[in-house]
Amino acid sequence: MKWIEVQIKTTTELEEIVVNFMYDVGVTGLAIEDPNDILAFQQSEEDWDFIDPSLINQNYEGIIIKGYFPESENLVEKIKLIRDGIEKNPYTGIGKTLGEVTITEVYEKDWAESWKKYYKPSKIGEKIVIKPTWEEYIRKDDEITIELDPGMAFGTGTHETTMMCIEALESYVKQDGLVYDIGCGSGILSIVAAKLGAGKVIGVDLDEVCVKVSRENIRLNEVEDIVEIKQGNLLDVLENKADVIVSNIIAEVIAHMIDDGTVKNYLVEGGVFIASGIITDKIDMVEEKLNQNGFKILGTKIMNDWACLIATIE
Repeated sequence: MKWIEVQIKTTTELEEIVVNFMYDVGVTGLAIEDPNDILAFQQSEEDWDFIDPSLINQNYEGIIIKGYFPESENLVEKIKLIRDGIEKNPYTGIGKTLGEVTITEVYEKDWAESWKKYYKPSKIGEKIVIKPTWEEYIRKDDEITIELDPGMAFGTGTHETTMMCIEALESYVKQDGLVYDIGCGSGILSIVAAKLGAGKVIGVDLDEVCVKVSRENIRLNEVEDIVEIKQGNLLDVLENKADVIVSNIIAEVIAHMIDDGTVKNYLVEGGVFIASGIITDKIDMVEEKLNQNGFKILGTKIMNDWACLIATIE
């Protein structure tokens, strides 16, 4: 299958604005490349030989956001909308354009293969190991191994937001409890919750590609009897109250879910809400919504420019 890759060169401070814009346009799959993350990873003595030199020598000081669109009748219209929104008109409030747009054709197989240049087994938290399906790994005694092939979906486990969610799930997943994974991407957090002992996990994503990839990864990890993936908008397709809700999306959507009572309505008393995908500049906004709506903040995790908030119903 052929896809169109829309590459946007921008800055870290504009990342969330660009990501929001791309989702509004209807992007199917996003990848974010930050040369600073790659250089930091290169400093790890045991991992340096895993880095493809082409990923380091980008000669660009910002970040690169890649959005993916399947060929369709309205594709030309979407690309024009992106160029106008990113390159031509100064964004309200910042007085400048959001970045530079490049369009490339890419085949799904080639896109998936590009992950293999730098995606290696990695241990997160106390015992979770994320292992790409194509890599060999010898599991240590207490480790839980998650097999993953992200395909065209977001969620490899290497992004700070995902790592913080995994660490929080290690602390708060109850044996045989119910967990909701909102914006499940590749299904990684749903699988982690199941492997940690949850009795039932339901992952939800609006993107049909994410739903497809999540279901494939769930089968790969043999947790089909525990994890169910639904296509839908946030918690609209759910019914019961969960012990844990984890949502790795963006600050504005998280704040909206808190403010309109959605999270509270689907969480048992004493249940835990794990919210990530929040840039550090937006921590106060999300904390304010939690405090206003009867939540008690249990903790805040920060990695680089990203935050994860953990809260419960008081």
